Amino acid sequence: MKDFRLDELEAERAANDGAYLQFLRERTMSAGLYALDAGAHDPQSPHAQDEIYFVVSGRASITVGLETTQVARGSVVYVPAGVAHKFHHITEDLRVLVVFSPPES
Repeated sequence: MKDFRLDELEAERAANDGAYLQFLRERTMSAGLYALDAGAHDPQSPHAQDEIYFVVSGRASITVGLETTQVARGSVVYVPAGVAHKFHHITEDLRVLVVFSPPES
């Protein structure tokens, strides 16, 4: 078993001065914590893996392909591999648990 605490992951991510912290990598999946502050620009480009976003905190919009929706704490969004996607109009600091399958390279 591996277990993680969100507050510890957030502290590690912040200490490493990055928006993304991969904290788990296994044969069939990986997971990380992604952070964007209010008003920030999301620099993502499409990934080669399917991914699931679980919004831990914050508010924003996300566009996946041609579809846009609002997200907030508790939102779950699936993004198929290769599809363009971005968070935008981030009105509250956003913290998102990201799961990639297969693992992000």
